[in-house]
Amino acid sequence: MATGTPDLPSAHIDTSQAHPARVYDWLLGGKDNYPVDEAVGRNLPPEAHDGARQNRAFMHRAVAWLAAQGMDQFLDIGTGIPTEPNLHQVVQRVRPAARVVYTDNDPIVLRHAEALLVSHPEGATDYIQADVRRPEEIIEHARKVLDFSRPVALSLIALMHFITDEQGAYGIVRDLVSALPSGSHLVLSHASSDLYPELSDRVTDEYARGGIRLAFRTRAEVARFFEGLDLVEPGLVTAVEWFRSAPAPQREDCGIYAGVARVP
Repeated sequence: MATGTPDLPSAHIDTSQAHPARVYDWLLGGKDNYPVDEAVGRNLPPEAHDGARQNRAFMHRAVAWLAAQGMDQFLDIGTGIPTEPNLHQVVQRVRPAARVVYTDNDPIVLRHAEALLVSHPEGATDYIQADVRRPEEIIEHARKVLDFSRPVALSLIALMHFITDEQGAYGIVRDLVSALPSGSHLVLSHASSDLYPELSDRVTDEYARGGIRLAFRTRAEVARFFEGLDLVEPGLVTAVEWFRSAPAPQREDCGIYAGVARVP
């Protein structure tokens, strides 16, 4: 079931300013974007399309594995425009009673929230329009749907490289994780600045021309998001290298770090 359609007031969509969720939608072949978003996407190198696909595939593998381990509560921040299969569809195939809370700050995602709220009858989904830079608001809403006395999987997929150090990126993740009980997990992917530096610089420059600031990070800098947590095998690797069961994903170049870690 859905816990109810969002009751937030309609928000204005600025079609003159590119937005990360809509650029990502364009990279995945979606139609819910505007010319300003497409302009950014078209100027990105072909590897950006690969990265979007690889990132999405990592999310599918990671949450499916967590569901197979018994995880039945998920908080997905930076959801993006619905692209099937969505997270709840992946996990509810394994755990029909799973409960999922989605969060994004792009008003266009709110317009498509009904697609995110079509839950398996045994489970539940909900959606909140909110900004990760206000983690306390997200946790407060999530508590209405998720039981924080039991483990919760926090999903931050390709999100934190849009939050700079000056905006408190590490503190935000620390605050979110601190609200999770023992046995919870953090699922995080993040664009790298050190695997393919020239390519990273080009992507960063193109996003900047579209008015979007990026904060790509080195492996050591991404690893800081997992401090105090127990990384599960295979550890912090590229998105295409992260898998827990056969068949392994196709080996290919990838500029995205990915990892899953347990809250002790």
